[in-house]
Amino acid sequence: MDRFTLSRRAFFAGSAAALCTRPTWADTPNTLTARKASVQLAPEDYPQTEVWSYDGTLPGQTIRVPQGGRLTRRLVNNLDVPTSVHWHGIRIDNAMDGVAGLTQDAVPPGESFDYDFSLPDAGTYWYHAHTNSMEQVARGLAGALIVEEPDAPDVDRDEVLMLDDWLINPEDGQFYDDFDQPMSLSHGGRMGNLNGTNGQYQLELPARKGERLRLRLINAANARIFALRLQGLTGWTMALDGMPLEAPEPVMGEIILAPAQRVDLIVDVTAEEGETAAILRFDDDDQWRGQVAFPVTGTHSRTARGIPAPLPPNPNTDLPDLTEARRLDMVMEGGAMGRLETASYQGRDMGFRELMMQGQFWSLAGQVGMPDAPFADLDRGEVVRMRIENNTVFAHAMHLHGMHFREVRAGGDLGPLRDTILSIPNESLEIAFAADNPGKWLFHCHMLGHAKSGMTTWINVA
Repeated sequence: MDRFTLSRRAFFAGSAAALCTRPTWADTPNTLTARKASVQLAPEDYPQTEVWSYDGTLPGQTIRVPQGGRLTRRLVNNLDVPTSVHWHGIRIDNAMDGVAGLTQDAVPPGESFDYDFSLPDAGTYWYHAHTNSMEQVARGLAGALIVEEPDAPDVDRDEVLMLDDWLINPEDGQFYDDFDQPMSLSHGGRMGNLNGTNGQYQLELPARKGERLRLRLINAANARIFALRLQGLTGWTMALDGMPLEAPEPVMGEIILAPAQRVDLIVDVTAEEGETAAILRFDDDDQWRGQVAFPVTGTHSRTARGIPAPLPPNPNTDLPDLTEARRLDMVMEGGAMGRLETASYQGRDMGFRELMMQGQFWSLAGQVGMPDAPFADLDRGEVVRMRIENNTVFAHAMHLHGMHFREVRAGGDLGPLRDTILSIPNESLEIAFAADNPGKWLFHCHMLGHAKSGMTTWINVA
């Protein structure tokens, strides 16, 4: 067993962790510079890890903008490779969506691109690279985007928690650079051996008994599905993928967070002074481990608060009328132990063995990789019911750009608004949305290795 594993186990067993405070960004600059940097990602007895960063930090700076405002950022590319920025979850102007090859050209090394768009929705969002995103996000090109409500909820603190994992070589503390490794591409995706939050593997945020916190959880991992529990915290789910729920829902069991998904919680610290409240993670060895620790250092209040008020709804979120909805079928095939026989790739049909030789393992509706023609041409305002059938043995986090959707549940009930949904192996689900945002919108798996090796398509809204 190497010393890297021992260091992690020592932490999870309860070793002392360095105090960490949330950075503040009172004067966020109007540039976003993609560049290399070195950060202390692994334990202190390891050298710093070279990352690709926005402005030298991992994750990138938390951008906070008021609802109804505009976000303006000049992306400056100081990397050696092209890049672009996707503003994940925002119902945005199509030209600002940041998808290289679909909505813009990738920004070459030494060049820049100006992003400028309005922010209609309050909530928890994030931004990340969308050029060779499997590698660029894994190397660190991601940050939180918070759009603040005009009237903030009644909480004592607002904490952003970006959950991630990193695949680190235990010999030198650097990233393994085998991003095109066929095993990870054809299986569950690139899984890290070091888990952390806000760029730290042992994040501690001191708290007081009776304090009420807003916790904004963002899964920024390439492929890991986080299963989480609260310890010493009583909480309510307030929003999913940035969109408020009609009423707060008590957190009773596990919180499942697929790659790219977000959840807003309001929690009360119920642990006693001297104890440690925590967000726990179900780990790879089937044990519950600490993801974020909240050591209780004092008492804020001994009086229990009531259920928090709902967050104010975002505009244009009415339930769609499904009576005349257009029906689409999206069948997912491929991967290890899959049943993909043939699919179209780069304009011609190929068998699975030939696709494997091209580094392609997955298909969406019989198509591998980004097609020239859209999966669907939709009229603006058209209502769609899309059935997604997962004929693989792996889970997929399916993300639609530019719009939110609702799951159509048994009996025809519609679930909460989301922009990313977890598809379970060998099962089907159905989503519904109104195609009310014109442009070319990507639809892909946010297990980014799956997107890289076939699971990417797009729809066109006239």
